[in-house]
Amino acid sequence: MSAVSAPDTGPDAGAVWHYGDPLGEQRAAATEAVVVDRSHRAVLTLSGADRKTWLHNLSTQHVSESPDGAVTENLSLDGQGRVEDHWIQTELGDVTYLDTEAGRAEPLLTYLRKMVFWADVSIETADLAVLSLLGPRLADPAVLAALGIDSLPAEATAVALADGGFVRRLRGPDLEVDVVVPRESAAAWRRRLVDAGVHPAGVWAYEAHRVAAHRPRLGVDTDERTIPHEVGWIGSAVHLDKGCYRGQETVARVHNLGKPPRMLVLLHLDGSSDRPATGDPVLAGGRTVGRIGTVVDHVDEGPIALALLKRGLPADTELVTGGESAVAAAIDPDSMPATDAVGAGRRAVEQLRSGRR
Repeated sequence: MSAVSAPDTGPDAGAVWHYGDPLGEQRAAATEAVVVDRSHRAVLTLSGADRKTWLHNLSTQHVSESPDGAVTENLSLDGQGRVEDHWIQTELGDVTYLDTEAGRAEPLLTYLRKMVFWADVSIETADLAVLSLLGPRLADPAVLAALGIDSLPAEATAVALADGGFVRRLRGPDLEVDVVVPRESAAAWRRRLVDAGVHPAGVWAYEAHRVAAHRPRLGVDTDERTIPHEVGWIGSAVHLDKGCYRGQETVARVHNLGKPPRMLVLLHLDGSSDRPATGDPVLAGGRTVGRIGTVVDHVDEGPIALALLKRGLPADTELVTGGESAVAAAIDPDSMPATDAVGAGRRAVEQLRSGRR
């Protein structure tokens, strides 16, 4: 198999884009099992007795009492409630692991270290690699034997591996498992999984899976103005029953009003022309109504993209992308947020006015 590198200008530069059959790799991810090397992601570790309560006060997720093996998403916001960082967080063996986009490793490390003050917390970079496994056959005995475990972890939990690292299972309707191991052993782990019948796949297959599942990616499907409500991170990465973190006022205000300014939707693109690029504008009637995020060719859906659009835009609006390529686009109506959602604060006011308690 000949590995084709991901575009140098994209967020996956240095990773394998595909092995010669990108659509076949996607099909295998949907019907069998694949392993995708995502070791270009960065991993940080937090240790020390105060790490959980300290991180709880800095981030959007409730993690002060996270049990051993817990896996969750988490965010850091700026003072206006805009997303600065997103990471997957794993609590295991008195260490908290944060893995994030490669380009955000240094800024996140710098910010966290700056906020330590007198807390018993130590933050370091970790030489760990992330191998992502997709597909319904991940629970096959041969795959479990290769991983050295009796069964897959429960959803949103992780278990330690005998030779270092851990296996974690992410939330979602489809099976998705990460094997996080010392970087020096990542190639051996990948060979072991392939020998067990797991197909090698590039990040194209992973991105197609992610986009079809309507899951945003930091710095690609978000911009400098993104707030958590716009991209569906309320609940999965933001816990609404906690406070004391930077940007919480915006989170509470938008939750109470129920009207974030933009919405993340899935677009179906005209496949007869060139693909638009991340960051290109989306136009309706000649006016800019949003921006393009991840663009990918999907084995079943064809060319699709995630896009941040002006909230309230009807699903049948005729759209076209700007930038160098003018491409007709249509909103997938199933990806639209509920139009009848009412914020908690607005609901309370309506109840008072109607005399209901």
